[in-house]
Amino acid sequence: MDFFSPDFISALLSVIMIDLVLGGDNAIIIGLAARNLPHAERKKAIVFGTLGAVLIRVVATLLVVWLLKIPGLLMAGGLLLIWMAYKLLVEEKQEHQTKESTSLWAAIRTIMVADAAMGIDNMLAVAGAAHSNFLIVVIGLLISIPIVVLGSTVVIRLIERFPFIIYLGAMVIAYTAGSMIVEEPLLHSLLSVNPYFHWLVIAIIVLGVLISGRLKMQAKLQTNH
Repeated sequence: MDFFSPDFISALLSVIMIDLVLGGDNAIIIGLAARNLPHAERKKAIVFGTLGAVLIRVVATLLVVWLLKIPGLLMAGGLLLIWMAYKLLVEEKQEHQTKESTSLWAAIRTIMVADAAMGIDNMLAVAGAAHSNFLIVVIGLLISIPIVVLGSTVVIRLIERFPFIIYLGAMVIAYTAGSMIVEEPLLHSLLSVNPYFHWLVIAIIVLGVLISGRLKMQAKLQTNH
């Protein structure tokens, strides 16, 4: 396997981007779960909770990668990702109610369970972006999850200060959705008639998500004013 090939690098960067954009809320959950612990135990809870979360996420994502090989599920996953990319652009930031833990093991358990519950969207997007390459899934998660957890404040502030990061993330997710749909075996014969159909479908999906999301946000601003 060529680790420096354009396909490998682009897929890995897509996985990392998806995790960074979608992982901000997970980082907030982790911080809240451990905030009432003594300083020394707080670090342990974050480290061990994150390691457990990474392990669960890797196993679950690999399972999703395997499931996406079943005929029809690539298209279903792609359609779901289109909706996710749209929601990323138009949804208001939500306040998450998380139980604060007062013991080390309770905090670790809370972090692992919360990350698994909130990480379903990440798993699907990452599995699609990795194109069934298990190594890309593992490397991408090992790089991005610690960044999100340990640098959560920086990641969240960057996204709030530079809104275009959200659009970039939505574009990556929409591109992943389009790639999944055009790779669906049930559509292969239809799209193989002309090689340009492949890129045309992806372009329509990406532009459709970005334009519809932008129009929705503009409508919200006009309504608020």
